Amino acid sequence: MDRLSCDRMFVAIMESGSFARAAERLGTSSGQASKMVSRLEQELGARLLNRSTRAISPTEVGRAYFERIRHVLEDIDVLNDAVKSRSGAPTGRLRLTVPMSFGVVLSSLLAAFARAYPAIELHVSYNDRVVNLIDEGFDAGVRIGSPADSTLIARRLCDARIVQTASRDFLKANPGLLHPRDLGRCNCILDTNLRDPFSWHFRDPESKEEFSVPVVGRLQFSSPEACLVAAEQGLGVAYGPSFMAGPRLRAGALVRLFPEFEAEPRGIYAIYPPGRHLAAKVRVLVDFLAERFAGQPVWDQGW
Repeated sequence: MDRLSCDRMFVAIMESGSFARAAERLGTSSGQASKMVSRLEQELGARLLNRSTRAISPTEVGRAYFERIRHVLEDIDVLNDAVKSRSGAPTGRLRLTVPMSFGVVLSSLLAAFARAYPAIELHVSYNDRVVNLIDEGFDAGVRIGSPADSTLIARRLCDARIVQTASRDFLKANPGLLHPRDLGRCNCILDTNLRDPFSWHFRDPESKEEFSVPVVGRLQFSSPEACLVAAEQGLGVAYGPSFMAGPRLRAGALVRLFPEFEAEPRGIYAIYPPGRHLAAKVRVLVDFLAERFAGQPVWDQGW
């Protein structure tokens, strides 16, 4: 139970607001986390946290200590990175969070990254909820759409286009789908992961104004992959990201609808917490992804 470990635990508790979350972040138990803070308080001769059965809060001394010690720990990490970089490639554990749907696309790239940087221990969490990087101890993340948290550093990797697709059999059985508003008279396959699965968004090719079309359908999935599988089976029109639909469009399993009405693409971003120094392991990951996504993404080619 060295002093630096106790300091790191205290910082993790302050950032996450919980002994349990801090313990999970640093790979130990809540009981051990409490002992580490108590040990730190004994060494300093001051109480850093007010504890109750419901909540914890920093004392005035604890708040002041946190503001100083987190920068000290950051400088130590930077120094460690600098020494390790001189003696070889970046090292250490790198915790990354990515969306479940885009994670399928990222898997091969992350495997290539792991091969390129064997000294980095890569831990990847696939999750469609919005993860708090700092509270949950992640070094970086990949997000679809502009990050809502303005305190995070974001680097745009590529576009995330949304397309409408259907099988040829479905289009033969449902002729006349010439305008997005025609969707109101056919079966649509709804992705309930979307913020509003019953409203699909488009952009007028002449005025460039965005508009939405209300849609209905008897099939609802909380998975864009399941929606595309259903569309391949001729069960309706799917609405989802081109990074998942692209291979099916290229193979001819699906046909794209209303290309001239495509909505403004969202961005796919690499994000990481702010700091005075960017850890080498995070820097090489972000640079690696940015290089691989430069230009038109492979999934948007050939259809």
